[in-house]
Amino acid sequence: MRVLFLGDSITDGGRDYRNYHNMGASYPKYASEAIAAALPDVEFEFINLGIGGNRSDQLFDRLFHDGVELQPDFVSVFVGINDIWHRHHHHIATTNEQIAANYKAILARLKNETNAKMLVLTPYLLDCDDKEEVRKDLPSVIALEEKILADYADAYVPLGKLFDEAVKTQPEPHFYSADGVHPNENGARFIAEQYVKAALPILKELAKK
Repeated sequence: MRVLFLGDSITDGGRDYRNYHNMGASYPKYASEAIAAALPDVEFEFINLGIGGNRSDQLFDRLFHDGVELQPDFVSVFVGINDIWHRHHHHIATTNEQIAANYKAILARLKNETNAKMLVLTPYLLDCDDKEEVRKDLPSVIALEEKILADYADAYVPLGKLFDEAVKTQPEPHFYSADGVHPNENGARFIAEQYVKAALPILKELAKK
């Protein structure tokens, strides 16, 4: 069973670009380990094609080679935070409408050109001092993504809401991330846990076929 992770640096996790089976050090590493342990009788091929810095338009541009052509059985899409970040810090003026169009195009192409079941994770922003413009824009972008993904995704992980609850029980505000975006090991394991909760029921059904 081919499981594909698509996204930006949060998915990339410092992976070895010479080998897309290398899971890096972020949530794909822990999610793939947990899935393989939960379904030991299934032969999995895990592929990580997260690329650091990717916006939604860049993910769409590479979607045929890095998604459709691979014909995964299960694919996750996690993108969006760089669209907002680059708007404020790299002077790439991507509007909410453009983000929504890119997002819809990604999900539609995966749905229409593969038989993959699809999991979508939405962006989050944790405690930090230097991204208040991003924080102000993020809710409207998430709302657009949630509206679109309802028509395409088989499962959905609202990471912002889940992190908001989780941080209430942690000893210090940077427990999951030093910069509010890139997860440390605690954050990567937390995202993986949410990923597996959403993905495992679908993977179990696929394994029966």
